[in-house]
Amino acid sequence: QVHGIVRRSSSFNTGRIEHLYKNPQAHIEGNMKLHYGDLTDSTCLVKIINEVKPTEIYNLGAQSHVKISFDLAEYTADVDGVGTLRLLDAIKTCGLINSVKFYQASTSELFGKVQEIPQKETTPFYPRSPYGAAKLYAYWIVVNFREAYNLFAVNGILFNHESPRRGANFVTRKISRSVAKIHLGQLDCFSLGNLDAKRDWGHAKDYVE
Repeated sequence: QVHGIVRRSSSFNTGRIEHLYKNPQAHIEGNMKLHYGDLTDSTCLVKIINEVKPTEIYNLGAQSHVKISFDLAEYTADVDGVGTLRLLDAIKTCGLINSVKFYQASTSELFGKVQEIPQKETTPFYPRSPYGAAKLYAYWIVVNFREAYNLFAVNGILFNHESPRRGANFVTRKISRSVAKIHLGQLDCFSLGNLDAKRDWGHAKDYVE
């Protein structure tokens, strides 16, 4: 069974995982069980991990919008950086160091102002946003827990991974939706940020495999 953590909201914020419900209309869960929780709340993380006693944990939670991280810098640091520490500490508190495998979703934003092209695992990090800096803390705290406690803990440094479930405020969906709206006569033009930025692109399914 797969367990997940979902933040409480006055509206259902599970649009991208509706198809995983046994009954999407009634939100009946089946093989997926969701728990209310938050990466900013260490107590709930300990409670959930102690109850579920998972064998694998995938930390995919983050405030992941680079531009917005400048507006919500402290929140981004709390969720993306210290949130990872809270998860790792909860594993330790629950006595699961020897039984859990932990995966941290790291990011190519760690490289930021790239020091070499192409990047590899030994390329020096140079984050250029609060998001990148918070994820850098998370990266190193994973390394620390692995070396200090012999925890099976790994960082996956992924470049942009796209799919039909990509959020509408990310560049690929912004472009595709805006082009469609222009075609339908609903929009005249749209604006983008730095057109000189270069990124590697991949499909989420390939990255998961």
